[in-house]
Amino acid sequence: MHGGYMGRVLRVDLTQGAIEQVELSEEEARTYIGGSGLGAALLYRETGPETDPLGPDNLLLFFTGPLTGTKVFTSGRYAVVTRSPLTGIWAEADAGGKFGPRLKAAGFDGIAIKGRAAAPVYLYVDDGRAELRPAAGLWGKDTYVTEELIREQTAPDVSVACIGPAGENQVLIAGIMSEGSHGRAAGRAGVGAVMGSKNLKAVAVRGSQRVKVARPAELESALKAFAPGLVEASRGRHLYGTAGGVVSTEKIGDFPLQNWRRGTWPEGAAKISGQVMAETMLTGRYYCDRCPIGCGREVKADTPWGHVEGAGPEYETIGMLGGMCLVDSLPAIAYGNELCNRYGLDTISTGAAIAFAMECYEHGLITAADAEGLELTWGSAAAMLGLIDQIAHRRALGALLAEGTVRAAKKIGGLAPEFTVHSKGLEFPAHDPRTYNSLALGYATSNRGACHLQGFTHGLELSLTMPDLGFPEILDRFAAEQKGAMTAAMQNLMSLFDSLKVCKFLLWGGAKPHHVVEWLNLVTGWELDVASFIHIGERLFNLKRLYNVRLGVSRKDDTISPRILTLKKGGGAGDNLPPLGRMLSEYYEVRGWTEEGIPRPETLVRLGLADFAPAGAAGLEA
Repeated sequence: MHGGYMGRVLRVDLTQGAIEQVELSEEEARTYIGGSGLGAALLYRETGPETDPLGPDNLLLFFTGPLTGTKVFTSGRYAVVTRSPLTGIWAEADAGGKFGPRLKAAGFDGIAIKGRAAAPVYLYVDDGRAELRPAAGLWGKDTYVTEELIREQTAPDVSVACIGPAGENQVLIAGIMSEGSHGRAAGRAGVGAVMGSKNLKAVAVRGSQRVKVARPAELESALKAFAPGLVEASRGRHLYGTAGGVVSTEKIGDFPLQNWRRGTWPEGAAKISGQVMAETMLTGRYYCDRCPIGCGREVKADTPWGHVEGAGPEYETIGMLGGMCLVDSLPAIAYGNELCNRYGLDTISTGAAIAFAMECYEHGLITAADAEGLELTWGSAAAMLGLIDQIAHRRALGALLAEGTVRAAKKIGGLAPEFTVHSKGLEFPAHDPRTYNSLALGYATSNRGACHLQGFTHGLELSLTMPDLGFPEILDRFAAEQKGAMTAAMQNLMSLFDSLKVCKFLLWGGAKPHHVVEWLNLVTGWELDVASFIHIGERLFNLKRLYNVRLGVSRKDDTISPRILTLKKGGGAGDNLPPLGRMLSEYYEVRGWTEEGIPRPETLVRLGLADFAPAGAAGLEA
């Protein structure tokens, strides 16, 4: 193997209690890179339409990329890949911190897990060795306590990725948490429920092995030249974290309000911003491995609901637990964030579920009696916090909301389905497509369901340019022109970021494709140019699409909820409604897909994916 790879993958069969090490070939590395790209190839080959997401045959994959564990900025990330129990289709989630680099230091590029343990276990990987250990004493513990206990049982420098009670209870919006009280979350699409279904409480990794770099001196020089611009451009994110954008996003209409119904809320946004957090509860900043930005918040506060100490809420969490529910108390949101982190809940889908419940309550579809007496009124911190606890433990109304908003709406009936805002069963993150037209297309075509990170297209409608991809100027956020081509191009690039395992915030720091491919070449010894680099990204995005096509996904599923396409909310978004159909047709043409959204045979041949041509379809569960 060239630089960047350890050359080994750990394979674990929990049913048999068997562990083996297999070689990662250079051909696989060059073809699928790593991270979610390599995960897509394994998931496609080793599961099928009949695979139950919560059954023993589903795979749970933890993968790093070739840049993980090197000096490349923001490379301290790892991917989790599986079939989603929430949506029934492709699932990937990722997180920063130190788990990814320490998995490489333990001697492995990834871990592939199947089966179901007879009793709770955790996987301990220590410098090339791996074993399954009993976890009965950890079952029921929250994620902060779990990491502390595993450190006591193993070593102080171990990194732990684990589930809390939500994952144990197979809540379909449960995530996988790492870095203890620093609260790094691989949160979306129910990956924590898959881990819980396998009776796997945690994966703990440590080691002393180093990642080989093909041309270390040149890499050092390239990174040194790039560093000042990255640090300067990221100053605001360092000072105020992702939450520093709350007020500005509310002003332009991007911040989610009252389950996507309301257009303005300046008085509320001003109370829950990153600036207020810095003034009232910030105690420090958290840096993921190899990151000079430090966007993570460390906070401490005594609130009416309990003590908060650890990770502060991110922008997404403030948007979903705050704006979506009209809760304007930052202490309440911080406490809700800590509950979600400890329980192992995705704050995005959790906030969406709570806002959905509040709207159902407003229309008389559910009552306080359904929620242990909670009055689910807009702005109620008590209701928001109470439902978090109910969801994590599948108790009362929480047992229904634990299934996600789409399933919950079907069971409630009446107008309830109109109150769900999702794509392919995955609830929207905290960015509104009525503010950025490209987000409508990006959400509709994202392989895991609604996701702004799989395309990051709004960046090119806000302040970014991508000359390497053919977009030298910022695009009009309310226009439809070029959005199909731009969305496809950015999804290809982000597929590479998700396989190399670098953070999307590199984009705000000035990184362009030619920077990233240069770093990759210097690490691996490869000689890719920008065009061949992007070609790989196109392959990876299409491979994930093929996984979904095999499950029945087509144009009928490449859409978003009617509320976003029909309700003019005003505010910074004005009367804009995204013209999804027009953008989608352009997108399919650029992609080389049929009008039904199926990659054409010649497209598969061009991308080296002919062996993955789908045979049969199964349909969406959500």
